[in-house]
Amino acid sequence: MEFLPQDPAILVSSVNMLLRDEEFDTLESLSYNFGKTAQEIKDYLRNHGFVYSNDQKQFRPLGYDDPETK
Repeated sequence: MEFLPQDPAILVSSVNMLLRDEEFDTLESLSYNFGKTAQEIKDYLRNHGFVYSNDQKQFRPLGYDDPETK
């Protein structure tokens, strides 16, 4: 992958895949590789309804882990 996709759904899928398949061990190393900061990616995806889980090392929909929404 030469660049990060701009579409939020494809970006979430791509980042989660790269982290899951251990292409990168952290969001910080992934973002550095693509010329972004981890915070830029987090902010962009938060604005599109996703939040990063440090425990799971993946982006999830806002409210996914909230017991009140289940």
